[in-house]
Amino acid sequence: MAGTDHTAQADWGGPGPIFVLVRPQMGENIGGAARAMWNFGLDRMRLVAPRDGWPNSRAVAMASGAGRVLDHVRVDADVNAATADLHFTFATTARSRDLTKPVFTPEAAMAEAAKRIARGENVGVLFGPERAGLENADLVGANALISVPVNPAFASLNLAQCVLLTAYEWRRAQGVDQHVSLQMGRAARPALAIERQKLNEHLEAKLDAVNFFWPEPKRDSLVESLRALLARFDMTDADIRMFHGIIRALTEKHETPPAPK
Repeated sequence: MAGTDHTAQADWGGPGPIFVLVRPQMGENIGGAARAMWNFGLDRMRLVAPRDGWPNSRAVAMASGAGRVLDHVRVDADVNAATADLHFTFATTARSRDLTKPVFTPEAAMAEAAKRIARGENVGVLFGPERAGLENADLVGANALISVPVNPAFASLNLAQCVLLTAYEWRRAQGVDQHVSLQMGRAARPALAIERQKLNEHLEAKLDAVNFFWPEPKRDSLVESLRALLARFDMTDADIRMFHGIIRALTEKHETPPAPK
């Protein structure tokens, strides 16, 4: 649809969600996603390990008028790096997964994102590569999933289409009452993804020490289940510190002291 007014000023207020394209394969799809984002006022894009590298001339050509989005793209090596400074992350998926997580429609997800952003949180949305979408390893650390109610006989969405649909719902959510507040202690704030990751690492190291992840062939699936469980909790930085303290209290008193020199 044409009709762009290049003299018009954007009328949305404040930042929107950060869209993270995970291992995108084609520059044209990155450019198409940029156009879709800018159609609805979103300009914060991150790329995780783009197949053809970055910058990409085909992405620039396809963006056509949405260069502002590509000018500020951030490239990360993996999903953990791309989401480390986010407080809440949605992951898009077209098929059912063997993970226990809240599942939102795009409309409900962007309404939730609007509430969280209004109270100062950084919210991200993960989009998977064109061929097969996100892998379970990408989804484990996400707080919730977005599933589009498409035709089950033909559920595949083009990357740019999925971005467009989500960005459109974000724009619609700007009409939703955003006067929502979360009462916290004066010093508390929502936990960052990097803080959640450090807690995972601390807990997993202590559980490894007592052979909790047994038998060995099931270790990866047990770790994934544990991480998915913790990701469901809406924790603050104070909650994270408390969990670290609990882990230390339960383990360090029972660890064998070092031999005297």
